[in-house]
Formats: sequence, C-alpha cells, structure tokens
Amino acid sequence: MSRRTVMRSLPAAGGGALVLALPPCDPTGAPGARRFGAEWENHLRTVMSWPSSENIWGEQLAEVRRDVAGLAQAIAAREPVVLMARPDQKDAAQKACGAAVEVVPVTVDDLWARDTVPVFVEEDGKVKGVDFNFNGWGRKQQHANDAKVARAVLAKYGVERIETRLVAEGGSFETDGEGTLLVTESSVVNANRNPGMSRDQVEAELKKALGVTKVIWLAGVKGKDITDAHVDCLVRFVAPGVVVLDKAFPGTPADVWSRSADQARSVLGNATDARGRKLEVVELQQPDPDRITGRGDAFVSSYMNFYIGTKGVYLPRFGDQKADEHAQQVMRKYFPTREIVPVKIDGIAGGGGGIHCATHDIPAIG
Repeated sequence: MSRRTVMRSLPAAGGGALVLALPPCDPTGAPGARRFGAEWENHLRTVMSWPSSENIWGEQLAEVRRDVAGLAQAIAAREPVVLMARPDQKDAAQKACGAAVEVVPVTVDDLWARDTVPVFVEEDGKVKGVDFNFNGWGRKQQHANDAKVARAVLAKYGVERIETRLVAEGGSFETDGEGTLLVTESSVVNANRNPGMSRDQVEAELKKALGVTKVIWLAGVKGKDITDAHVDCLVRFVAPGVVVLDKAFPGTPADVWSRSADQARSVLGNATDARGRKLEVVELQQPDPDRITGRGDAFVSSYMNFYIGTKGVYLPRFGDQKADEHAQQVMRKYFPTREIVPVKIDGIAGGGGGIHCATHDIPAIG
C-alpha cells in the first residue's frame, strides 16, 4: 500500500568479495532446499541507499537525506550498516551518516534499497540473491542505475545470483521464514511488470525463485501509487502464524486503501500458513492525521513499514504520541528481546515510503 508518488527521474557511474555461508534450512526438512528467511532472523548487515538527485526530490532532498542519515545511524548503533552512494556523493554521505556507517561507492538513483537490492535466500548452506529485474515499478520512473544495483551488491559480496523471469521488488514480499509468502496481486500480476503471466504462473515462479510453499494473495490496489500497493505497507509478519494489519484512523473516510485493508483482513482471517496454522490477525491503527508532524498527498502514515533488525525494531514516529506509543507497545509484545526504536522519517514518508522501503537485510548465521 505504499503511496509513493510518481516523481521525476534523474541522470548517472559504479561499486572485495565476502562469501556468506548458512546452514541448510527448509520448512519441509529437505537438506539444502531453498528458503526465504524471516526478517527477524540474524542479519550480517543492513543495506541502504543515499538519495542522489534533486530531479527526483527537489527541495525535499535535504530533509530526506537527513532522514536517511538518521535511520542509518540508528540501525548502525545495533548492527552493521552499509550505505551505497554515488562516488561523487560518497564523502558527503559519510559526513552526514558518521563513522559507524560504511559508505561504499555504487551509482544509485534513489533511496529505495528494499526494492533494488536482491531478495536473499538460503540454499545449499549459502546465501544467494534473487534478482527480480527492477524496472522502476512498472516503468513509472526511469531508474537505469537502480536497475543495476542488484548485480552490484551480489558482486561486491560474492553472492551467487539467482535468475528469474519475474519483475518485482523486495517490498512486494513478506514471509514468515517457514514457507509462507504474502503478496499483493496488484504489484506482481500486472502487465507493467509481468505481461501475459497469470496469477498461477506468477505463483509457480515465486515458489521456484524463493523456495516458498504457500502463497497468500491479497488484492492490493492497481494504479494509485507508484508501487501498485506493496504488501509492506499493508500487512507484516511479527511471528510465525501472527500478522499485523494496517487499520485506518477511526472516522477517516473510506478509500481504496482502507478497502484494501478490509479485503486483506477477510483473506487473512480465513487463511492458513505453510504449516497449516490459522493466522492470528492483529490490527494496528494509523495515527490521527490531525496530530502527525508530516504532510503531503503521498504521506504514508502506516506503521506497517517498520524494519526488524537483529537487535532492534525500527518503526516510524509520526507525532501522534498516543498512537506512536501504542505501536511501540505492540512491537514490544512480539519482540521482547529487541530494543524498540522510534525514528522520525517525515521526509521519507512524505515521498510515499517508509523505514522498510529504505532498508534491506542480508542474512547471517544463527
């Protein structure tokens, strides 16, 4: 449900080898089988991107860069963070983020690492990366450099590339690490990404590429935002068998987003996961729109776009103290051993994204 507006595009140059090894793990117990792990599993590092251009952000760029730097610093206090920045912007990004963040030269277009970095899976005792052929969210924007980010990351860390014919983004997918995948139909079964492919064909390819065994389809919303309604602003796993679902603030007029959440609630309430468990659905209400500190037609006020780090859970702080504290309490319930870290991201949210959109985890052992 990310409401990223279609902003303008931009202009252009490039990014050791570290092998990542993991024990074979699979929900069915088959040794060496492919597995898409849950975000709450241990990370080797978090990957982020430095927003590069005024052509995209205009006068918002300085605020958005402050948000990215602040988020990178918050995560780097608890796990390693590598931030990709254009070579000519590397020094400025390093100064903004501080010494705790590793800034590396990779020519990026924008900050949405969730969608441009490969989706990592485990197979045969190693981490591998699925390259989902990023095409600017169905060619709504031109991202010639971001289209090369997946290969750049895989090359930098010596990770094997898994090819797929699907076009999709990391924000399209949500998993419990036990074989269950949540995905909105609008963001993947769409002619702007996968023309001529039926839902059954897309599902078969997702199972092959990610190693999942059960796909739960949610309708989503086509054509109302740049992502065609990614799942990571709608519903997230917080534990096997438990999801949190976005809920509109009471009294807010019904719209395509609240109807999408209603549809998702109906599907999830009747769904079972890959292990046959009935899902528990926990609704998490949005903040009061009159109390939030951010503004803009594209502003995303969903708490769903949080990021689960190895030692912390990072969620937006919108300025409605009661709602912010309630969201933090919900996260504490499901992540009692992690620090709950609220982060102010009004610039990022004003561009239609969130914390999850700006981060991507590389899994580690254990």
